[in-house]
Amino acid sequence: MTYTGPQRTYAGTALRWITVVFMVYLLLVAVGMIGSGFKWASGGADGARELFAFASNPVMGLVIGAFATALVQSSSTVTSVIVGLVAGGLPVATAIPMIMGANMGTTVTNTLVSMGHIGKKKEFRRAFSAATVHDFFNLLAIAIFLPLEIFTGYLSKASGFLATFFESDSSMSIKHLNFVKPLTKPVISTYQDTLGSFPDPWGGVILALTGLALIFLSIIILGKLLKVLMVGRAKAILHRAIGHGPITGITSGTLMTIAVQSSSTSTSLIVPLAGNGLFKLKEIYPFTLGANIGTCITALLAATAVEGSHAIFALQIAMVHLIFNLSAVVLIYGIPTLRRIPLRAARRFAQIASRRKWIVFAYVIGLFFVLPSLLITLTA
Repeated sequence: MTYTGPQRTYAGTALRWITVVFMVYLLLVAVGMIGSGFKWASGGADGARELFAFASNPVMGLVIGAFATALVQSSSTVTSVIVGLVAGGLPVATAIPMIMGANMGTTVTNTLVSMGHIGKKKEFRRAFSAATVHDFFNLLAIAIFLPLEIFTGYLSKASGFLATFFESDSSMSIKHLNFVKPLTKPVISTYQDTLGSFPDPWGGVILALTGLALIFLSIIILGKLLKVLMVGRAKAILHRAIGHGPITGITSGTLMTIAVQSSSTSTSLIVPLAGNGLFKLKEIYPFTLGANIGTCITALLAATAVEGSHAIFALQIAMVHLIFNLSAVVLIYGIPTLRRIPLRAARRFAQIASRRKWIVFAYVIGLFFVLPSLLITLTA
């Protein structure tokens, strides 16, 4: 009798990696479809600007980004959609607050995970503080960088400079980086031709919605596959990296998030470890900051799928995501006074929440759903 156990294991792993590659390809196609569909439905860049005039208020853009991410539980999905919308003509200035909001909305997952410890007071206090330190850091980052962007254009100027550099005629040209264009264009063109019989703007709307559905599908499947392939290894890395200094913590958070393509997954892994007392809040804090940086890879990957006159802007908004998160880590974690604010706020809030459990539910529903809904209604 032949023993085929290891062969089946290797075949299963190989099949998963092949599916991962296909899902990445599907993501690139989906982003291109959203951009093309949005451009088609809105009648070009001018139509896109009119379509998104309601989000010209930075607070509105911020709220939309946070609300959308809290609903779909994935900043990767929302930032990929934003890249696609910018490729279709959404102004970069309008998209920047949305990117910031996506950073905020993704932290709801950690808070929900911490509620698994709600039956044990000490465990819950530790887990909830580990979850909300991410919230308070992102809130502080927005409080600093949104006004800075409004008054100085720091993020748009810095990202514009970097994007122009990559678009130059040198070997770093975005045309050289955009190696997926020949692979994605035939699929997108086929869909456009198929939908050509629909009257305007419905063909573009259907194309964009199809792209949106494919983004959801690809990222959900990608996340599940990478959890199986990487999370076991990531846990081992986590135990070795956390507690060995802030630089190691930030680096491990970045690498692990790139590996699993989800900041929600990587940060949610450490919440139970904090709840069980394996790591202190001070040790977990740098890891969550690395997760913010690592999640930027999805938007950068999505930007490589964009072609045409708006390709430079799609790359620019992806750069905004990276520059925002890097700048926030350097500034807030680099200045001791600022560094301590999220730690103290998370500890204090966890103490209150462990005594009054209803505050936890009010916090999640109020901050991530009720408040954004009210602001959207009032601003509109």
